[in-house]
Amino acid sequence: MHSSAPVILIDNDQDLLRATRQTLELAGFDVMAFSSPLDALRMLSSDFSGVVVSDIRMPDIDGLEVFRRVHAMDPDLPVILVTGHGDIAMAVAAIKDGAYDFITKPFATDRLSQSVHRAVEMRRLVLENRVLRQTVEEAQEGLPLIGQTPAMERLRRTLRQIADTDVDVLIMGETGSGKEVVANVLHSLSRRAKGHFVALNCGTLPESVIESELFGHETGAFTGAQKKRVGRIEHSSGGTLFLDEIESMPPSTQVRMLRVLEMREVMPLGTNEVRPVDLRVVAAAKVNLGDPLQRGDFREDLYYRLNVVTLTIPPLRERRADIPLLFGHFVERAAQRFRQEPRAMTADVSRYLQHHDWPGNVRELAHFAERFVLGLEEQATPSRTHTHAPHLFANDEMSLPERLERFEADIIRETLSRYDGDVRQTIEALKIPRKTFYDKLQRHGIVRKSFAGHEDV
Repeated sequence: MHSSAPVILIDNDQDLLRATRQTLELAGFDVMAFSSPLDALRMLSSDFSGVVVSDIRMPDIDGLEVFRRVHAMDPDLPVILVTGHGDIAMAVAAIKDGAYDFITKPFATDRLSQSVHRAVEMRRLVLENRVLRQTVEEAQEGLPLIGQTPAMERLRRTLRQIADTDVDVLIMGETGSGKEVVANVLHSLSRRAKGHFVALNCGTLPESVIESELFGHETGAFTGAQKKRVGRIEHSSGGTLFLDEIESMPPSTQVRMLRVLEMREVMPLGTNEVRPVDLRVVAAAKVNLGDPLQRGDFREDLYYRLNVVTLTIPPLRERRADIPLLFGHFVERAAQRFRQEPRAMTADVSRYLQHHDWPGNVRELAHFAERFVLGLEEQATPSRTHTHAPHLFANDEMSLPERLERFEADIIRETLSRYDGDVRQTIEALKIPRKTFYDKLQRHGIVRKSFAGHEDV
Protein backbone atom coordinates (compact mmCIF):
# COMPACT_ATOMS: atom_id res chain seq x y z
CA MET A 1 0.00 0.00 0.00
CA HIS A 2 0.95 3.64 -0.46
CA SER A 3 -0.10 4.70 3.04
CA SER A 4 3.40 5.69 4.12
CA ALA A 5 4.71 6.76 0.72
CA PRO A 6 6.39 10.18 0.82
CA VAL A 7 5.27 12.97 -1.47
CA ILE A 8 7.11 16.27 -1.93
CA LEU A 9 4.56 18.96 -2.79
CA ILE A 10 5.68 22.34 -4.19
CA ASP A 11 3.44 25.37 -4.70
CA ASN A 12 4.13 29.02 -3.88
CA ASP A 13 0.40 29.68 -3.40
CA GLN A 14 -0.07 29.01 0.33
CA ASP A 15 -3.83 28.42 0.07
CA LEU A 16 -3.46 25.87 -2.73
CA LEU A 17 -0.52 24.30 -0.92
CA ARG A 18 -2.58 23.72 2.22
CA ALA A 19 -5.58 22.41 0.27
CA THR A 20 -3.54 20.02 -1.89
CA ARG A 21 -1.59 18.80 1.12
CA GLN A 22 -4.85 18.01 2.94
CA THR A 23 -6.14 16.13 -0.13
CA LEU A 24 -3.05 13.92 -0.32
CA GLU A 25 -2.87 13.32 3.42
CA LEU A 26 -6.52 12.22 3.45
CA ALA A 27 -5.56 9.77 0.68
CA GLY A 28 -2.95 8.31 3.03
CA PHE A 29 0.28 9.87 1.75
CA ASP A 30 3.08 11.32 3.87
CA VAL A 31 3.29 14.87 2.49
CA MET A 32 6.20 17.30 2.81
CA ALA A 33 4.93 20.69 1.60
CA PHE A 34 7.22 23.47 0.33
CA SER A 35 6.50 26.93 -0.96
CA SER A 36 10.15 27.23 -2.03
CA PRO A 37 11.33 24.91 -4.86
CA LEU A 38 14.95 25.25 -3.73
CA ASP A 39 14.08 24.03 -0.23
CA ALA A 40 12.26 21.08 -1.75
CA LEU A 41 15.15 20.16 -4.05
CA ARG A 42 17.52 20.11 -1.10
CA MET A 43 15.42 17.32 0.41
CA LEU A 44 15.75 15.10 -2.65
CA SER A 45 18.27 12.41 -3.53
CA SER A 46 18.41 9.57 -6.04
CA ASP A 47 17.17 7.09 -3.42
CA PHE A 48 14.03 9.11 -2.55
CA SER A 49 11.24 6.56 -2.35
CA GLY A 50 8.31 8.78 -3.27
CA VAL A 51 6.96 11.27 -5.79
CA VAL A 52 7.33 15.00 -6.54
CA VAL A 53 4.21 17.08 -7.25
CA SER A 54 4.97 20.61 -8.41
CA ASP A 55 3.02 23.58 -9.73
CA ILE A 56 4.45 25.02 -12.95
CA ARG A 57 3.93 28.76 -12.44
CA MET A 58 6.29 29.89 -9.66
CA PRO A 59 8.77 32.77 -9.34
CA ASP A 60 12.54 32.18 -9.46
CA ILE A 61 12.38 28.49 -10.33
CA ASP A 62 9.28 27.20 -12.11
CA GLY A 63 7.96 23.66 -12.16
CA LEU A 64 9.67 22.82 -15.44
CA GLU A 65 13.06 23.67 -13.94
CA VAL A 66 12.16 21.58 -10.88
CA PHE A 67 11.44 18.68 -13.25
CA ARG A 68 14.71 19.16 -15.14
CA ARG A 69 16.75 19.15 -11.93
CA VAL A 70 14.96 16.11 -10.53
CA HIS A 71 15.30 14.31 -13.86
CA ALA A 72 19.04 15.02 -13.90
CA MET A 73 19.31 13.63 -10.37
CA ASP A 74 17.31 10.47 -11.16
CA PRO A 75 15.41 10.00 -14.45
CA ASP A 76 13.19 7.38 -12.77
CA LEU A 77 11.94 9.68 -9.98
CA PRO A 78 8.31 10.53 -10.90
CA VAL A 79 7.41 14.22 -11.24
CA ILE A 80 3.76 15.24 -11.57
CA LEU A 81 3.20 18.78 -12.87
CA VAL A 82 0.13 20.84 -11.95
CA THR A 83 -0.76 23.22 -14.76
CA GLY A 84 -3.04 26.07 -15.68
CA HIS A 85 -4.75 25.99 -19.08
CA GLY A 86 -2.05 28.19 -20.57
CA ASP A 87 0.69 25.76 -19.53
CA ILE A 88 -0.68 22.60 -21.17
CA ALA A 89 1.67 22.78 -24.17
CA MET A 90 4.67 23.09 -21.87
CA ALA A 91 3.43 20.20 -19.72
CA VAL A 92 2.97 17.94 -22.77
CA ALA A 93 6.54 18.74 -23.83
CA ALA A 94 7.73 17.84 -20.32
CA ILE A 95 5.89 14.50 -20.56
CA LYS A 96 7.84 13.75 -23.73
CA ASP A 97 11.04 14.56 -21.84
CA GLY A 98 10.18 12.16 -19.04
CA ALA A 99 7.75 13.84 -16.61
CA TYR A 100 5.33 11.30 -15.17
CA ASP A 101 2.02 13.17 -15.54
CA PHE A 102 0.38 16.58 -15.69
CA ILE A 103 -2.89 17.65 -14.09
CA THR A 104 -4.85 20.68 -15.20
CA LYS A 105 -6.38 23.10 -12.69
CA PRO A 106 -9.01 22.91 -11.36
CA PHE A 107 -8.86 19.16 -10.78
CA ALA A 108 -10.91 16.60 -8.90
CA THR A 109 -9.25 15.40 -5.71
CA ASP A 110 -9.27 11.75 -6.79
CA ARG A 111 -7.54 12.67 -10.09
CA LEU A 112 -4.42 13.78 -8.23
CA SER A 113 -4.57 10.98 -5.66
CA GLN A 114 -4.84 8.28 -8.33
CA SER A 115 -1.95 9.73 -10.30
CA VAL A 116 0.24 9.88 -7.19
CA HIS A 117 -0.75 6.33 -6.26
CA ARG A 118 0.31 5.00 -9.68
CA ALA A 119 3.55 6.97 -9.55
CA VAL A 120 4.35 5.62 -6.08
CA GLU A 121 3.81 2.04 -7.28
CA MET A 122 6.09 2.63 -10.25
CA ARG A 123 8.75 4.15 -7.98
CA ARG A 124 8.52 1.17 -5.63
CA LEU A 125 9.15 -1.24 -8.50
CA VAL A 126 12.10 0.83 -9.76
CA LEU A 127 13.77 0.85 -6.34
CA GLU A 128 13.14 -2.86 -5.81
CA ASN A 129 14.80 -3.65 -9.15
CA ARG A 130 17.74 -1.46 -8.20
CA VAL A 131 18.16 -3.35 -4.94
CA LEU A 132 18.10 -6.66 -6.81
CA ARG A 133 20.71 -5.45 -9.30
CA GLN A 134 22.83 -4.09 -6.49
CA THR A 135 22.62 -7.39 -4.61
CA VAL A 136 23.83 -9.24 -7.71
CA GLU A 137 26.70 -6.78 -8.15
CA GLU A 138 27.69 -7.16 -4.51
CA ALA A 139 27.54 -10.90 -4.85
CA GLN A 140 29.94 -10.69 -7.78
CA GLU A 141 32.26 -8.40 -5.84
CA GLY A 142 32.51 -10.73 -2.87
CA LEU A 143 30.69 -14.03 -2.47
CA PRO A 144 30.81 -14.00 1.35
CA LEU A 145 28.45 -11.00 1.24
CA ILE A 146 25.78 -13.11 -0.40
CA GLY A 147 22.91 -13.73 1.94
CA GLN A 148 19.25 -13.01 2.56
CA THR A 149 19.33 -13.22 6.35
CA PRO A 150 18.67 -9.95 8.24
CA ALA A 151 22.27 -9.83 9.53
CA MET A 152 23.72 -9.82 6.01
CA GLU A 153 21.16 -7.30 4.77
CA ARG A 154 22.13 -5.00 7.64
CA LEU A 155 25.82 -5.48 6.84
CA ARG A 156 25.38 -4.54 3.18
CA ARG A 157 23.22 -1.56 4.11
CA THR A 158 25.78 -0.31 6.64
CA LEU A 159 28.61 -0.69 4.13
CA ARG A 160 26.79 1.54 1.68
CA GLN A 161 26.02 4.09 4.40
CA ILE A 162 29.60 4.46 5.65
CA ALA A 163 31.56 3.88 2.44
CA ASP A 164 32.16 7.58 1.72
CA THR A 165 32.38 8.85 5.29
CA ASP A 166 36.13 8.17 5.74
CA VAL A 167 35.59 6.92 9.29
CA ASP A 168 37.94 4.22 10.57
CA VAL A 169 36.21 0.85 10.82
CA LEU A 170 36.69 -2.19 13.03
CA ILE A 171 35.49 -5.53 11.63
CA MET A 172 34.81 -8.36 14.07
CA GLY A 173 34.39 -11.93 12.89
CA GLU A 174 35.70 -15.43 13.19
CA THR A 175 38.43 -16.88 11.00
CA GLY A 176 37.19 -17.44 7.45
CA SER A 177 34.09 -15.29 7.83
CA GLY A 178 35.17 -12.87 5.09
CA LYS A 179 36.65 -9.88 6.95
CA GLU A 180 39.08 -8.96 4.17
CA VAL A 181 36.33 -9.26 1.56
CA VAL A 182 34.15 -6.88 3.59
CA ALA A 183 37.07 -4.43 3.83
CA ASN A 184 37.65 -4.71 0.09
CA VAL A 185 33.97 -4.07 -0.69
CA LEU A 186 34.03 -1.05 1.63
CA HIS A 187 37.03 0.29 -0.27
CA SER A 188 35.48 -0.36 -3.69
CA LEU A 189 32.25 1.43 -2.73
CA SER A 190 34.08 4.53 -1.47
CA ARG A 191 35.61 7.52 -3.22
CA ARG A 192 38.97 5.96 -2.31
CA ALA A 193 38.43 3.15 -4.82
CA LYS A 194 40.97 4.73 -7.20
CA GLY A 195 43.63 4.56 -4.49
CA HIS A 196 45.45 1.49 -3.20
CA PHE A 197 43.86 -1.19 -1.05
CA VAL A 198 46.80 -2.23 1.13
CA ALA A 199 46.42 -5.29 3.34
CA LEU A 200 48.68 -6.46 6.15
CA ASN A 201 48.15 -9.43 8.46
CA CYS A 202 49.59 -8.42 11.81
CA GLY A 203 49.61 -12.02 13.02
CA THR A 204 51.99 -13.33 10.37
CA LEU A 205 54.90 -10.90 10.82
CA PRO A 206 57.50 -10.96 13.62
CA GLU A 207 57.92 -7.85 15.74
CA SER A 208 61.28 -7.11 14.11
CA VAL A 209 59.64 -6.79 10.69
CA ILE A 210 56.17 -5.34 11.26
CA GLU A 211 57.29 -1.76 12.03
CA SER A 212 59.35 -1.60 8.86
CA GLU A 213 56.40 -2.98 6.88
CA LEU A 214 53.99 -0.45 8.37
CA PHE A 215 56.05 2.72 8.69
CA GLY A 216 58.80 2.18 6.11
CA HIS A 217 62.48 2.94 6.63
CA GLU A 218 65.40 4.91 5.30
CA THR A 219 68.61 3.38 3.98
CA GLY A 220 70.76 2.21 6.89
CA ALA A 221 67.98 2.55 9.46
CA PHE A 222 68.92 -0.88 10.79
CA THR A 223 71.13 -3.80 9.88
CA GLY A 224 70.08 -5.07 6.48
CA ALA A 225 68.26 -1.88 5.45
CA GLN A 226 70.22 -1.45 2.23
CA LYS A 227 67.69 0.73 0.48
CA LYS A 228 64.79 3.00 1.30
CA ARG A 229 61.35 1.38 1.68
CA VAL A 230 57.93 3.04 1.59
CA GLY A 231 55.76 1.54 4.35
CA ARG A 232 52.25 0.15 3.97
CA ILE A 233 50.75 3.17 5.73
CA GLU A 234 52.28 5.68 3.34
CA HIS A 235 51.57 3.46 0.33
CA SER A 236 47.87 3.39 1.28
CA SER A 237 47.58 7.19 1.44
CA GLY A 238 44.53 8.16 -0.62
CA GLY A 239 43.23 4.60 -0.38
CA THR A 240 42.50 2.11 2.39
CA LEU A 241 44.81 0.37 4.86
CA PHE A 242 43.48 -3.01 6.02
CA LEU A 243 45.07 -4.40 9.18
CA ASP A 244 43.99 -8.00 9.76
CA GLU A 245 44.37 -9.76 13.13
CA ILE A 246 45.18 -6.42 14.69
CA GLU A 247 44.92 -8.02 18.13
CA SER A 248 48.32 -9.59 17.33
CA MET A 249 50.07 -6.23 16.81
CA PRO A 250 53.03 -5.88 19.25
CA PRO A 251 52.53 -3.31 22.08
CA SER A 252 55.38 -1.08 20.86
CA THR A 253 53.85 -0.93 17.39
CA GLN A 254 50.45 -0.15 18.87
CA VAL A 255 51.87 3.04 20.42
CA ARG A 256 53.18 4.23 17.06
CA MET A 257 49.96 3.22 15.30
CA LEU A 258 47.89 5.22 17.77
CA ARG A 259 49.87 8.35 16.90
CA VAL A 260 49.34 7.71 13.18
CA LEU A 261 45.59 7.48 13.71
CA GLU A 262 45.45 10.62 15.85
CA MET A 263 47.79 12.83 13.79
CA ARG A 264 47.36 11.35 10.29
CA GLU A 265 51.10 11.41 9.77
CA VAL A 266 53.85 8.80 9.60
CA MET A 267 57.55 8.86 10.55
CA PRO A 268 59.63 6.16 8.77
CA LEU A 269 62.34 4.34 10.72
CA GLY A 270 65.72 6.06 10.59
CA THR A 271 64.44 9.61 10.06
CA ASN A 272 62.81 12.45 11.97
CA GLU A 273 60.88 13.51 8.89
CA VAL A 274 57.11 13.51 9.40
CA ARG A 275 54.99 12.80 6.33
CA PRO A 276 51.23 13.51 6.21
CA VAL A 277 48.99 10.68 5.03
CA ASP A 278 45.40 10.70 3.74
CA LEU A 279 44.43 7.59 5.62
CA ARG A 280 41.46 5.36 6.19
CA VAL A 281 42.12 2.36 8.42
CA VAL A 282 39.97 -0.74 8.39
CA ALA A 283 41.08 -3.11 11.14
CA ALA A 284 39.89 -6.67 11.70
CA ALA A 285 39.99 -8.89 14.76
CA LYS A 286 38.87 -12.44 15.40
CA VAL A 287 38.36 -11.73 19.12
CA ASN A 288 36.06 -9.25 20.83
CA LEU A 289 38.36 -6.31 21.55
CA GLY A 290 35.60 -4.72 23.61
CA ASP A 291 36.01 -7.50 26.18
CA PRO A 292 39.05 -6.83 28.44
CA LEU A 293 39.57 -10.57 28.92
CA GLN A 294 39.77 -11.20 25.18
CA ARG A 295 41.59 -7.95 24.46
CA GLY A 296 44.66 -9.02 26.47
CA ASP A 297 47.56 -6.60 26.02
CA PHE A 298 45.87 -4.74 23.16
CA ARG A 299 45.75 -1.06 24.13
CA GLU A 300 42.36 0.16 25.24
CA ASP A 301 42.93 3.64 23.79
CA LEU A 302 43.83 2.15 20.39
CA TYR A 303 40.68 0.03 20.50
CA TYR A 304 38.51 3.08 21.15
CA ARG A 305 40.34 5.04 18.44
CA LEU A 306 39.60 2.30 15.90
CA ASN A 307 36.10 1.68 17.17
CA VAL A 308 34.41 4.57 15.35
CA VAL A 309 32.23 2.10 13.45
CA THR A 310 32.17 -1.62 14.23
CA LEU A 311 30.94 -4.18 11.70
CA THR A 312 30.21 -7.68 12.94
CA ILE A 313 30.19 -10.57 10.48
CA PRO A 314 28.03 -13.39 11.85
CA PRO A 315 29.54 -16.89 11.69
CA LEU A 316 28.04 -19.20 9.13
CA ARG A 317 26.39 -21.39 11.78
CA GLU A 318 24.30 -18.36 12.84
CA ARG A 319 23.01 -17.71 9.32
CA ARG A 320 22.27 -21.22 8.13
CA ALA A 321 19.55 -19.97 5.81
CA ASP A 322 22.30 -18.47 3.63
CA ILE A 323 24.28 -21.71 3.31
CA PRO A 324 22.40 -23.20 0.30
CA LEU A 325 22.65 -19.91 -1.59
CA LEU A 326 26.36 -19.56 -0.84
CA PHE A 327 27.05 -23.20 -1.63
CA GLY A 328 25.33 -22.89 -4.99
CA HIS A 329 27.52 -19.93 -5.97
CA PHE A 330 30.68 -21.67 -4.81
CA VAL A 331 29.76 -24.82 -6.75
CA GLU A 332 29.14 -22.79 -9.90
CA ARG A 333 32.47 -21.00 -9.50
CA ALA A 334 34.35 -24.23 -8.80
CA ALA A 335 32.74 -25.96 -11.80
CA GLN A 336 33.97 -23.15 -14.06
CA ARG A 337 37.42 -23.23 -12.50
CA PHE A 338 37.85 -27.00 -12.83
CA ARG A 339 35.90 -27.21 -16.11
CA GLN A 340 33.42 -29.65 -14.64
CA GLU A 341 29.68 -29.96 -14.98
CA PRO A 342 27.92 -28.89 -11.73
CA ARG A 343 26.79 -31.97 -9.83
CA ALA A 344 23.29 -32.52 -8.52
CA MET A 345 22.80 -32.09 -4.78
CA THR A 346 22.53 -35.33 -2.82
CA ALA A 347 20.50 -35.85 0.35
CA ASP A 348 23.66 -36.58 2.34
CA VAL A 349 25.35 -33.36 1.21
CA SER A 350 22.18 -31.34 1.89
CA ARG A 351 22.04 -32.70 5.44
CA TYR A 352 25.72 -32.05 5.95
CA LEU A 353 25.38 -28.44 4.79
CA GLN A 354 22.70 -27.79 7.39
CA HIS A 355 24.11 -29.90 10.23
CA HIS A 356 27.79 -29.07 10.11
CA ASP A 357 28.94 -26.20 12.35
CA TRP A 358 31.37 -24.72 9.78
CA PRO A 359 34.11 -23.58 12.18
CA GLY A 360 36.05 -22.33 9.15
CA ASN A 361 32.99 -20.36 8.03
CA VAL A 362 32.69 -19.21 4.41
CA ARG A 363 36.25 -20.24 3.56
CA GLU A 364 35.54 -23.81 4.70
CA LEU A 365 32.26 -23.87 2.74
CA ALA A 366 34.06 -22.73 -0.44
CA HIS A 367 36.64 -25.52 -0.07
CA PHE A 368 33.89 -28.06 0.56
CA ALA A 369 32.14 -26.89 -2.64
CA GLU A 370 35.36 -27.47 -4.58
CA ARG A 371 35.67 -30.99 -3.22
CA PHE A 372 32.01 -31.60 -4.02
CA VAL A 373 32.53 -30.56 -7.65
CA LEU A 374 35.53 -32.90 -7.85
CA GLY A 375 33.56 -35.76 -6.29
CA LEU A 376 35.65 -35.74 -3.11
CA GLU A 377 33.09 -34.48 -0.62
CA GLU A 378 33.08 -37.75 1.35
CA GLN A 379 36.58 -36.84 2.55
CA ALA A 380 35.08 -33.78 4.21
CA THR A 381 32.28 -35.60 6.03
CA PRO A 382 33.79 -37.67 8.85
CA SER A 383 30.56 -39.54 9.50
CA ARG A 384 27.89 -40.25 6.93
CA THR A 385 25.46 -40.90 9.79
CA HIS A 386 26.49 -37.73 11.59
CA THR A 387 23.61 -36.12 13.42
CA HIS A 388 23.67 -32.54 14.55
CA ALA A 389 24.30 -32.17 18.29
CA PRO A 390 22.10 -29.74 20.16
CA HIS A 391 25.12 -27.55 21.02
CA LEU A 392 23.91 -26.94 24.52
CA PHE A 393 27.54 -27.08 25.62
CA ALA A 394 29.19 -25.76 22.45
CA ASN A 395 29.92 -22.30 23.80
CA ASP A 396 30.29 -21.68 27.51
CA GLU A 397 29.84 -17.94 26.93
CA MET A 398 26.29 -18.42 25.64
CA SER A 399 23.45 -17.89 28.07
CA LEU A 400 20.94 -20.65 28.76
CA PRO A 401 18.20 -18.96 26.64
CA GLU A 402 20.69 -18.63 23.75
CA ARG A 403 21.59 -22.31 23.98
CA LEU A 404 17.94 -23.32 24.07
CA GLU A 405 17.22 -21.10 21.05
CA ARG A 406 19.98 -22.82 19.09
CA PHE A 407 18.76 -26.25 20.24
CA GLU A 408 15.23 -25.46 19.06
CA ALA A 409 16.46 -24.20 15.68
CA ASP A 410 18.58 -27.33 15.19
CA ILE A 411 15.62 -29.63 15.94
CA ILE A 412 13.46 -27.76 13.40
CA ARG A 413 16.19 -28.01 10.73
CA GLU A 414 16.72 -31.71 11.40
CA THR A 415 13.00 -32.42 11.17
CA LEU A 416 12.64 -30.42 7.94
CA SER A 417 15.60 -32.30 6.51
CA ARG A 418 14.15 -35.67 7.57
CA TYR A 419 10.90 -34.97 5.71
CA ASP A 420 12.53 -33.14 2.76
CA GLY A 421 10.89 -29.86 3.67
CA ASP A 422 7.34 -31.23 3.78
CA VAL A 423 5.44 -28.84 6.06
CA ARG A 424 2.60 -31.17 7.05
CA GLN A 425 4.88 -34.03 8.11
CA THR A 426 7.26 -31.65 9.90
CA ILE A 427 4.44 -30.03 11.90
CA GLU A 428 3.04 -33.46 12.83
CA ALA A 429 6.46 -34.67 13.97
CA LEU A 430 7.12 -31.51 16.02
CA LYS A 431 3.55 -31.55 17.40
CA ILE A 432 3.15 -27.76 17.20
CA PRO A 433 0.49 -25.56 15.53
CA ARG A 434 1.11 -24.39 11.98
CA LYS A 435 1.27 -20.70 13.01
CA THR A 436 3.80 -21.49 15.74
CA PHE A 437 5.88 -23.39 13.17
CA TYR A 438 6.03 -20.44 10.77
CA ASP A 439 6.72 -18.00 13.61
CA LYS A 440 9.71 -20.11 14.63
CA LEU A 441 10.97 -20.33 11.05
CA GLN A 442 10.97 -16.54 10.87
CA ARG A 443 12.61 -16.09 14.27
CA HIS A 444 15.43 -18.50 13.51
CA GLY A 445 15.92 -17.34 9.92
CA ILE A 446 15.13 -20.81 8.53
CA VAL A 447 14.17 -20.94 4.83
CA ARG A 448 11.98 -24.01 4.40
CA LYS A 449 12.37 -24.13 0.61
CA SER A 450 16.08 -24.71 0.99
CA PHE A 451 15.31 -28.21 2.29
CA ALA A 452 13.24 -29.31 -0.70
CA GLY A 453 10.88 -28.15 -3.41
CA HIS A 454 7.59 -29.17 -1.79
CA GLU A 455 4.71 -26.74 -1.85
CA ASP A 456 2.90 -25.85 1.37
CA VAL A 457 -0.17 -27.89 2.10
